[in-house]
Amino acid sequence: MFSTAALFSKPRSQARVWLLTIAITAGLIGASQGVALSAPAPDGLPAFYKTPSSLSGKKAGTLLKSEKVLAPTVNGTVYRVMYVSETVSGKPIPVTGLVVVPNTAAPKGGYPVVSWGHGTNGMTDKCAPSLKPEKIDELANGLLADNWLITASDYQGEGTPGLHPYIAGIAAAQNTIDIVRAAAQLPKVQVSKNYVVWGHSQGGQTAMYAHAIAPKYAAELNLKGVVAGAPPSQFDLIYDYLKDSEFRYYLLMSAGGLNAAYGDKKAPLDKVLTPKGIALLDELEKGCSGYLSDTLGDISIEETNLTNPFDVPEWKKLFVANDPKNITTTNNIPLLIIHGGEDEQIPTVSSQLLTNKLCGIGQKMQRWVYPGQSHSGVIASSATDMVGWIKARFANTPVASGVAPSGQSDVEVTGCP
Repeated sequence: MFSTAALFSKPRSQARVWLLTIAITAGLIGASQGVALSAPAPDGLPAFYKTPSSLSGKKAGTLLKSEKVLAPTVNGTVYRVMYVSETVSGKPIPVTGLVVVPNTAAPKGGYPVVSWGHGTNGMTDKCAPSLKPEKIDELANGLLADNWLITASDYQGEGTPGLHPYIAGIAAAQNTIDIVRAAAQLPKVQVSKNYVVWGHSQGGQTAMYAHAIAPKYAAELNLKGVVAGAPPSQFDLIYDYLKDSEFRYYLLMSAGGLNAAYGDKKAPLDKVLTPKGIALLDELEKGCSGYLSDTLGDISIEETNLTNPFDVPEWKKLFVANDPKNITTTNNIPLLIIHGGEDEQIPTVSSQLLTNKLCGIGQKMQRWVYPGQSHSGVIASSATDMVGWIKARFANTPVASGVAPSGQSDVEVTGCP
């Protein structure tokens, strides 16, 4: 979650940083300031992914374009959308995603919305979930059965210019909220202002930040609840947990992602990565998670990292800013954390520490741990429980008298409801 070429010399390393900064500036910062950003669809992507010439005057949540796409196994009408969201610095940026409308008629007031924050799947254009809408059928059909509309942001940088700013939590949260705004602009689709955010893994971090920012960022909407599955937090703990694991390439992804979000001045790569580590950032734009695991999974942390990033002031500041454990605001929006007891990627204790911290500052919340379940395995085990919890939120059922988990007989329930 944080940070194949021969070892380059110092000049080549500096050139790599310079070129990366130019690309980020042109693709993200320049575009965000409303200057010309028109770009053709990335290689291999449909023409829909061509970005507009300007976003000047466009508010976050503005629907730029939409098209119906075929997804025969999904029990609803699926739209691919492009809309306006914001970078971490508040500049407008185009983002793509999916909106799935139930086949049944909208209830009075419009369809309630479940906005899904996807987990770690890569950082480049071809990783955008909207490219393969049929892949979301297992997720979507269980929610569509309750007559809920689904929004699913690709997050900025997947399908649109620039490298995806991986683990920049506020940016992903903004993307996930803004697609709810955009869905309401689809013709002949009645959308409620009531919505729930659900995400797992990286999407769990997204969900945590959506919970924190929604009351001010989208005051016109009504966030009824948030489900954060295995949310990454305690980043210093996770760094130690991952650096010798098969998932150590997440650390390289995080370095590239935060650099994409904040730029080279605030996220100087040459202070945390070796020349080889910097060169390997090129791989982030070549493939998705499977490719990155195959390409980077066997490379040791000693080959890519100069030092622990938490010992570098600039990088420690960024990790602190994007770690849910450092959220200091509370609100009355119901919050549920779900975690597998045998999570091999995000240590289960991290969500207990997060819960303790949030309860300590007065946040009302629940935490459900499913013993024996892995990082991804917990999704299926908790699915029925999660849907029941969301249903209770849309029904305005008090959390204290709401749904108890029953996906397993031994679910551990903690929190401060």
